[in-house]
This record gives sequence, structure tokens and C-alpha cells, in this order.
Amino acid sequence: MINTRGILAIVACMTAVPALAVAQDARMLRVDSILAAHYDVDGPGAAVAVVQDGRILLERSRGRAHLEYDVPITPATVFHVASVSKQFATFAILLLQQQGRLSLDDDIRTHLPELHDFGHRITIRHLANHTSGIRDQWELLMMAGWRIDDVITRDQIMAMMRRQRELNFEPGSEYLYSNMGYSLLAEIVERASGMPFDDYLRQHVFQPLGMTSTHVHNDHELVVPGRAYSYRPRGGQGQGGEGNGGVTWRNAVLSYANQGATSLFTTTGDLARWLINFETATVGGPNAIAAMRQRAVLTGGDTIPYALAIQRGQHHGRTWWGHGGSDAGFRSQVVHFPDERLGVVVLSNTATTNAGALALAVADVFLDPPAAVAAAPAAATPVAAANGGVQPPRWQPTAGELADYTGDYYSPELGVVYSVAASDDGLVVTHHRLPDIRPMPGTEPDHFRAGNRQFRFQRGDDGAVAGFRLTGSRVRNVAFIRLGSGALPTGVTLPPE
Repeated sequence: MINTRGILAIVACMTAVPALAVAQDARMLRVDSILAAHYDVDGPGAAVAVVQDGRILLERSRGRAHLEYDVPITPATVFHVASVSKQFATFAILLLQQQGRLSLDDDIRTHLPELHDFGHRITIRHLANHTSGIRDQWELLMMAGWRIDDVITRDQIMAMMRRQRELNFEPGSEYLYSNMGYSLLAEIVERASGMPFDDYLRQHVFQPLGMTSTHVHNDHELVVPGRAYSYRPRGGQGQGGEGNGGVTWRNAVLSYANQGATSLFTTTGDLARWLINFETATVGGPNAIAAMRQRAVLTGGDTIPYALAIQRGQHHGRTWWGHGGSDAGFRSQVVHFPDERLGVVVLSNTATTNAGALALAVADVFLDPPAAVAAAPAAATPVAAANGGVQPPRWQPTAGELADYTGDYYSPELGVVYSVAASDDGLVVTHHRLPDIRPMPGTEPDHFRAGNRQFRFQRGDDGAVAGFRLTGSRVRNVAFIRLGSGALPTGVTLPPE
């Protein structure tokens, strides 16, 4: 007797396989078209990987890894992934916690006793959540006159950390991104494990996951076969080095020799294997994956979107977890949709890339029709300012008042001297490695602003200017002492030599 039901099942399977292949080809073409819309084949570009249901679904690339030698980007190209590196620092901490060598709630001075006692308990968790109050290393270095393309080593970063005597805020009370916190996490991994940071990750994460093209690039002179170099647009037309509609590119030099906050070198395929581990939990187990997604709760009770080097977001009604990165011309993003078991990796070597938007655009190719999104509520009516929306007038110091601020000011924390002079149009702040800063008067006496930098001058008991506090985006109230004033600003002590 003929088993017609079995024959029909076999026929259905035979017809389904080509249909799946056609659908996969169509998705690949759509990803290719997305990349083509963003990158010219002759300019810097990007590599993309997609994982679904625990396997790598596709890897695509477009553009050049090295413009001078016309080397194409391929799925095997090695990229610097900037702050995506942070996920591996926190994962190493979680593995060490499982091994009983530390706890997320340890005081960091238990492992780094050389750090200053700020009078507040700072935990490893605070570092990982960016709630420690510790100042950001890159902004501190730039305030001190460093260029971001200088060779910056871990020893230099740690020396700057040891000079810190104040925090941005009380630990746990606020969220403010701090790369310094992650440099400290890498140091803690080394102290707790007794192994170099790269060796610990290679033995406990990279090798078990098959991430054979990944390393921590803490030596700027290390030769890395197949690596990408980063670029930013120069603007205008030019001969050679052109891409993306005739843009002329320039090198975006990066010479980092540090670890934890950045400096992971890897490929889209290796990061795809990393995303697959968020589903399989092959390394670390379910507890480590769950811990990475545990968002921080501030002391005031608010829960922030940031967890342990992973952030939660929403896209068309779906939840994703991920992290991005940005250093020099490198841009990176990893996103994972746990409910859909879908992950996307985007690695780029051009500063013009919005890696987060690109990753979500690629994800849309593989998601089912978007979930229904509730209608957006009507826009709230802006609340009028007390003065009718008019900005408060700027303070207008006289020439004599401006002269009060002239002099040299020393920062014990930065180890630099800023010189302040008065000119016909205001103050000029100079440092031998910085462009001249021309802060404009703020809305109150002794307050000046220059972009995102604020200078708040402080006076002694005699009314004379004794120093100022410098605030930026991720650094607050760095103290500068007026040389020859004979007084220190409130709360400032000189660190030991």
C-alpha cells in the first residue's frame, strides 16, 4: 500500500528548502543594498554579521580596510571595536565572581589599595554601571593637553587615577559614563586572577567560544594581520582616497595601549559567536547572562537603562540589549533581541557611520513585521520659563573685573598649568598643548563658559581670586589653584609626589 501521506511530506520538504534559500538570498540582497546606500566600494566601509536561532546566518561587507593599499573589508577583517570592549571586562568580572575571587559589591580599594580614599565606598558594581562618580579618563587627558591620537598607556591612565582626590558625585547617586571605571575593572581582573587581562579573556572566553581572531590590543606596536585602519572625511573634492560620493578621506589615527574601556580587536564573526553565547550561555552559564542584564538602581530609587556594559532599548515594540563603540574613525554596535533570538554586529572604520541605526536597519530585514506600536501620546506642552522663555542676560564684566582673573593656575589632579589673560574681548586661557580657549561670561559673576567647558572662579576670604573649578561633559569641578595666591580652593589637597 502506497503511503501517500509520507510522499506528500517528502514533497513538502523538497519544495520548502528552495523557498528558504530564496528568502535567504532576498535578505542578503537587502543587507547588501543597505551597505551600498551607506558606503562606496572605494572608501572605508563596514562589515555586518547576523545571528539567529544560535547560528551565524550571514556575514557581509563593503568598502576598504586600508585605503592606501586598496585592501577590501571582508568578514575576516579585524576591527578596533572601542566601547564594545567593555562587555568583556564585565564578563571577566562575573566569571571571577563565580570562581569566588571577588564580588561585584567589593570595595574597589580591596583590590586597588593604592587608590585615594574618597570618603565614600565605591564598589566594582559602581564601576561597571558608570555610577561610581570617578571622572572619565579621556576628558581628563584632553583637559591636561593630551591629544586623543597620542600613545596613551594603561600606566599613564592609572597615574592620572591615583592623582584624583575628588569625585564627580557620591557613588550610586547618578549615572555618568566613565571610561576610567573600566580601566580600573581591567586592573581588578588582573589582580584577582593573577593573569594579564588579555590572557584571562583568551583562556576563559575567547578560546571556549571559538573567537580565534580576537585579542586585547594593549600594545600599540603589535602587528595585526588583516586589520582595518580608521578614517574620517576631510571634505571637498580630491585626487585619490575618494569614496562615498567623492569625499576625500584622512587617517583617524589611534595609538591606544590600554585596556578594559576599549582596545578589543575582533571580527564580525567572532562577535557573532559572542552574541550566540547570550542565548546558549555556553560560557558563564545563565546566571552570568542574567547578571549582565541587571540594570542599575540609583540610591534615589531610579532604575537606569544601563546594566553591566549592556544597555536596554526598544525598537518597534521589541526589546533589545546591546552596546556601541566610538574611537577615532571606528564605530561599532552589537544588538541582541532575546525574544526573537536575533543578533546583529556592525563594525565600521569610518567616523561617518551611525552604527546603532545601521544595526537596527539590518535587524529589520530579519524581523517579522514589526509589532504594533502604540500611538505616540500627544506632545507635552512646553512649560514656559519663569522669565517668559527669554534666556537670562550674560554677566558683563568690566576690564578691571577681567583683570582680577589673570594669572597662572595649577591643577594637582591634571598636573598642568593654565594661564589666564585678559583681552579686549574677554578672557583667554592658554596651555602649551591646547588651542587657546576664549570663555564667554556666564549668567553670574565669576562664571565663564566655552562650549561644554565651564570655568567657575573661586575667591578667598579676602575676596581675591584663589582658583577655579573646571567642568566638562564627564568631568566635574576639577580644581585649579592660582599660583602665588597662598590659598587652596575649598576641598583641595595636594597629592604626594
